[in-house]
Amino acid sequence: MTKANDDLSLKLFVVLSRAHSAVMTEVEKDIRSYGLNPTEFAVIELLYHKGDQPLQKIGEKILISSGSITYVVDKLEKKQLLLRRPCPKDRRITYATLTDEGKQWMDERFHVHKERIAHILSGLNKDETEEAIQLLKKLGLHASS
Repeated sequence: MTKANDDLSLKLFVVLSRAHSAVMTEVEKDIRSYGLNPTEFAVIELLYHKGDQPLQKIGEKILISSGSITYVVDKLEKKQLLLRRPCPKDRRITYATLTDEGKQWMDERFHVHKERIAHILSGLNKDETEEAIQLLKKLGLHASS
């Protein structure tokens, strides 16, 4: 690569990092307005959309450590949004399950959260959003290869 390409890559990295930070700051503000932190919300959202999950798999799916999962699940249990359910076939496995209160909590909030994300990302029109999705996918696939 040439120096000009290196400089352009560095500029892209800075712009991408700042955009990510700005977007995440606003999304986290929205999540915290519901009384949860982003990790707690991610666990509830995963269970809401994917159903019961083994505790061991939650960390893999939302990219947090198993020790953190225990802490987060404990907090969400205290808030009565989820409960632990042992697997009837394998005692080594414990599932996280949304309570009825947890389902209702997400029913009442997820639509608003989704609209808030749409507003945060509304700086791009539909075509620009589709192009950004494709370009970021391409960048991510290249970076991980």
